[in-house]
Amino acid sequence: MMRAFKLVFHPERCKGCELCKSVCPKGVIAMSHQVNQKGYHPACAQEEEKCIGCQSCALMCPDGAIEIYQKEEGDQ
Repeated sequence: MMRAFKLVFHPERCKGCELCKSVCPKGVIAMSHQVNQKGYHPACAQEEEKCIGCQSCALMCPDGAIEIYQKEEGDQ
């Protein structure tokens, strides 16, 4: 059984540096087309189901804008 992970982004903290995107081994991280209150394109997930929960993005983020949780049974 594969583990599933939930990525939580805090777009208001993100400055669009793309460090998270550069370290994601599965290419899950993208930059949003929307801009945040600071005028940056914040990180977001594309194809979240590909996330392996390595935490590389969360560890690399200098602004603490990403959290990763293991999904529980029944989580969406």
